[in-house]
Amino acid sequence: MYAYCLFCDTVKCDTVARTIMQKIPCRAFSPKQVQHTWAKGKMVDYVHDLLPGYVFVYMENEKLDIAVLRTFQGVIRCLSSMDKEFELTGTDEQFALMLLQKDGVIGKTKVYEEGQMIRICQGAFEGVETKILKVNRRNMRMQIEIPFAGRPVRTWVEYEIVKAVDEDKIRIDG
Repeated sequence: MYAYCLFCDTVKCDTVARTIMQKIPCRAFSPKQVQHTWAKGKMVDYVHDLLPGYVFVYMENEKLDIAVLRTFQGVIRCLSSMDKEFELTGTDEQFALMLLQKDGVIGKTKVYEEGQMIRICQGAFEGVETKILKVNRRNMRMQIEIPFAGRPVRTWVEYEIVKAVDEDKIRIDG
């Protein structure tokens, strides 16, 4: 998989991505983020550009001819490394592949509350259900109590490795 990042006219990002996919066998998108907002007294989801002015392009098995990308209206330049390589590498590539895995849309941040029951989904305590004792929203972590050596031990875990127990019940019932 080869990943590229284009800098484009901000208002033309979605058009650039659609045009590239029509002309080249690839995947392209301008990443989006979903956020909550209040509108007319109700909580609604609002979709906006995650990185205004940027389009990510992915090629499955072959490198992309950068000269072709420069011909699309709205493309300003293709980002490159210090070595003048256009394929994303390292942490940039990891970020681009994470975006691809999420189909270009970063979802809403889950909100956890003290007292809520959660299940650990990764790591040594995978499958353990416990109650949230404290929530640190700024660092997206929560303090929980887990059984260890026959007694309860308090520790901090990240949002990414847990699920609300209610989420599993909804998925099974629904």
